[in-house]
Amino acid sequence: MKRPQGFEARPPRRILPGGRASSEVSPTAAVPGRRGREAGGVADRVTTEPIAVVGGAEAPHASRDLQETVPLGDLRRELVGGGSKGSAVPDLVARPDHAGDAKSARRGVAAAERERRRYERQEVRRFTKRSRRRRLVWSVVGGALALLVVVVVGGAYSPLMALREVRVEGAARIPAEQIVAAFEGELGTPLPLVTRDDVHRALADFSLIETYSTETIPPGTLVVRIVERTPVGVIETDRGLELVDGAGVVIDRLDARPDGQPLIETPGGIASDGFRAVAATVRSLPAEIRALLVGASAETADDVRLELAGGVPVVWGGAGDSATKAAVLARLMAVAPPDTVSGYDVSSPESAVTY
Repeated sequence: MKRPQGFEARPPRRILPGGRASSEVSPTAAVPGRRGREAGGVADRVTTEPIAVVGGAEAPHASRDLQETVPLGDLRRELVGGGSKGSAVPDLVARPDHAGDAKSARRGVAAAERERRRYERQEVRRFTKRSRRRRLVWSVVGGALALLVVVVVGGAYSPLMALREVRVEGAARIPAEQIVAAFEGELGTPLPLVTRDDVHRALADFSLIETYSTETIPPGTLVVRIVERTPVGVIETDRGLELVDGAGVVIDRLDARPDGQPLIETPGGIASDGFRAVAATVRSLPAEIRALLVGASAETADDVRLELAGGVPVVWGGAGDSATKAAVLARLMAVAPPDTVSGYDVSSPESAVTY
């Protein structure tokens, strides 16, 4: 085979003792090139660096990692068991680096997640500070109100608020002891539990009571204020004389007409319009005229007639303007006493006359 021009053959390398290769080149191996290159020119020489060759039997154990991979268990047994007796070889276990890196990464991720949550909580608390303060104020107020309600309700319905005393005011014809005895069944009941129905049930048997009102005074007093019926006169019935009020309710039964209570005569009785007109007229009279009244009658609502002591008549007319008529009659009686006139006519208060 023809060699290319300028190619020079290199002699085979020589292995020196110790495993090193010789890099020497024979002077006669250099072949000059074209155009008269000088033999053995430095420019045409090739220099090679020595390459270490590892021997099989002569290489120590420390160089095995460059040739092959030894199992960890075998290496430990070799280090521990292959040594001389009495030699102290440390028990070294190589751990993979990638396992430590994974744990460190997980720890870093967990720390970052905790830091993120902490920051989010701080931001939420910062932006909700006003609302949390408002909720706190409302919670405190609501709790105080709830506690107050519990205390009030608990105290109101406890035995401390039980009814112990009944006080009666306004009774004249009705003995107060009878009214107090009527509430005997309510004694011991908490005051808030004494209802209007209970009071009405206790006073229903007293016909002389026209109106009433109650007041509770803690811890255990009930005040009953009553307004007794006002009698307007006496009516004559089959059962005798009966003292009645403006509604015709019988206040008392009498044997004789008392002073200041006129005898009322109406054809239709207490259910007629004449009786209601007479009752309204009598109630409008002042006390000084009422004391002199001995009789009243009315056939219709517009025909009321009164009779004063001594038999002096008073033409009253209808029950309208009774207050004005009563004032005019009082002035007439002051100017002309009943014993000096035959009668009075106040049916028209603007033109009242005596005769």
